[in-house]
Amino acid sequence: MAAETATRTTEHPLPGRHGRRRRAGRHVPHAPDSPHGAPWILMYHSVGDPADDPYGITVARDRLDRQLAWLRRRGLTGVDVGTLLRAGAQGRAARLVGLTFDDGYADFLHEALPVLRRHAFTATVFVLPGRCGGANGWDPLGPRKRLLTEDEIRAVAHAGMEIGSHGLYHRRLPGLPAAVLRRETLHSRELIREITGTAPDSFCYPYGEVGPEAIDAVRAAGYTYGFAISPGPLLGPYALPRTHISHADRGLRLWAKRLRHGFPLPGAAR
Repeated sequence: MAAETATRTTEHPLPGRHGRRRRAGRHVPHAPDSPHGAPWILMYHSVGDPADDPYGITVARDRLDRQLAWLRRRGLTGVDVGTLLRAGAQGRAARLVGLTFDDGYADFLHEALPVLRRHAFTATVFVLPGRCGGANGWDPLGPRKRLLTEDEIRAVAHAGMEIGSHGLYHRRLPGLPAAVLRRETLHSRELIREITGTAPDSFCYPYGEVGPEAIDAVRAAGYTYGFAISPGPLLGPYALPRTHISHADRGLRLWAKRLRHGFPLPGAAR
């Protein structure tokens, strides 16, 4: 596959803006209640040196540690999205925050995972089974970062993290031919099941772009949830919003992002 050539923005990379399509088929648990009808889910990418990062997607290890500590000081626990949404369906998610890591960068295993363990948090890692052990060729400005191998994906799963699909090759789903869309959704799920022994429940739309056909393909492939960035009128279990977190996010910025999502927090914004 040819590498993607479009760039991202720092705070809200290419949100999808499409009309609503009514959800059909099997029952899907409701997301936890909030003023926006969705739980608070944080979106990370790479954990490492943020100095050479034209897209604003790299968070240093010590900054990640401080951000997770900020959550803990407010009585919040970071969990993978499967745990979050199951708890929400039972009305037990008030003090939970979803943690997600997109693209399946290899640095998750050695940089992010030890920090998550220190805080007793879990996370969902969205991987690209068509690029295992490869690099982020879809980012034209670089820098090149290695992606998790199959063995490393298994290690992440064995460490108690949830593995989700980010498609096969990090391609924008809206506008793809039906056969290609099926491979990006269904085949990626099958490959992850071969790698980990478990078919993933969660799908993350590359670039956050989502449309009705993409939602239909994700549902038909057997996923239970889909994650975007700003899904607009498509908001629902197959198009849940997330909050992009960058290295610049400290107390005041995290506080503002939490409030923008619709959840006031006790305590000082520090």
